[in-house]
Amino acid sequence: MIITDTHTHLYSDQFDDDRPEVIQRAIDSGVSRFFIPAIDSSYTQSMLELEAEFSENIFLMMGLHPTHVKENVEDELALVKEWIEKRKFYAIGEIGIDLYWDKTYLKQQKHAFRTQIQWAKEKNMPINIHCRNAFDEIFEILEEEKAEDLFGIFHCFTGNLEQAKQAVSLNMKLGIGGVVTFKNGKINKFLNEIQLSEIVLETDAPYLAPTPYRGKRNESSYLTQIIDKLVDIYGITPEEIAEITTQNSKDVFGI
Repeated sequence: MIITDTHTHLYSDQFDDDRPEVIQRAIDSGVSRFFIPAIDSSYTQSMLELEAEFSENIFLMMGLHPTHVKENVEDELALVKEWIEKRKFYAIGEIGIDLYWDKTYLKQQKHAFRTQIQWAKEKNMPINIHCRNAFDEIFEILEEEKAEDLFGIFHCFTGNLEQAKQAVSLNMKLGIGGVVTFKNGKINKFLNEIQLSEIVLETDAPYLAPTPYRGKRNESSYLTQIIDKLVDIYGITPEEIAEITTQNSKDVFGI
């Protein structure tokens, strides 16, 4: 059984003391493919080192995270562009809009999101979307930029059924992680109305640990908790969940 974690920050300093053990636990539980989103240029070296150490299992993305869009947005975007021109990445991400913490740079966030979408279309790469308190703003840009060559993953999807259907209609898979196990997570109430062919698994480790680990450091081995919840929702076996969602990840990332 091959399980794919389509979104995990394994380079986070929260794993500095036991990263090899964390990765081995995940592999032992069946999770052997880890897709790594970027944040900003300050994390690039850590990502490259992670890839070098675990080259058979680690697949990197490149992009500028919306919460790291500041006054130097053009400098950061230039570095993203430089990197995607000189080596292989499997997606542009995570990119998007986040209005939970601060709305100061909304204009710059929109600009960075649109710019990186356009680069993804030019290079036929998927995007990995971060959205927090910004569904209207995200969908406005996606609708304007939509095209057959725009596709990807709506990371950590927390919207309603209507928003889920809209995301799917825009060639986005839904990234499902720990939130689906939360009592107040809400998405478990309607997820069975979305075909499993439109879903990929993720942890967002070290964040958003599933029940019963909620509030603790998340790690990729906990994807088995997500699978158990999806077994309840879809009424099929863990092996089928793993096979279908891993194939969905291959369809997105091309590997």
